[in-house]
Amino acid sequence: MGMIGHNRGPQEGQGWHLHCWKRARADLLPTLPLEVVRLRVARAQALRLDYRTYASVRAATGHDVVAFLFSSNALRVSSGRIAPLRALHLTAVQAGRIGLAQGLAVAVLAENPELTSAHPAPAPFAPWGAARAAIRAALPGISGDRVILVGAAPWEKDWLSAGGLAAFLPEERYFPA
Repeated sequence: MGMIGHNRGPQEGQGWHLHCWKRARADLLPTLPLEVVRLRVARAQALRLDYRTYASVRAATGHDVVAFLFSSNALRVSSGRIAPLRALHLTAVQAGRIGLAQGLAVAVLAENPELTSAHPAPAPFAPWGAARAAIRAALPGISGDRVILVGAAPWEKDWLSAGGLAAFLPEERYFPA
């Protein structure tokens, strides 16, 4: 017998039981009409996301993606400009494009027309409360579960939980090679 709260899910080596369990799970998941799938594929393309990522964010949050947060590390800012291929990629994104940077780099990001706005990023390894305040200040009036964070540095992944964001994407997964 399992522990309290155990739902007697599939056990190792139980073929028929495992089959029944998978079938019951599949029956619970909704089957979307083809037109809805087409609209979602088009929306994923407008966001410059692969469909699988978009669908997983949609399923996890129940909301559409309305904005992206980009760290200056992910944008590869140098000499006051976003890396050219990344800037070109951003111009096609049909959602809010918010830059996060440290210190004077905020003003540099604000001058780039590919971004809709720029804000101070949380300090590396900042306490959770300070990181949350910085992320929330960058998203006035936007629910965090409608925003995807694109980052490059290891500490930026911590901003996901601090800001209550929908997902974190490493730079190499979002931007083309």
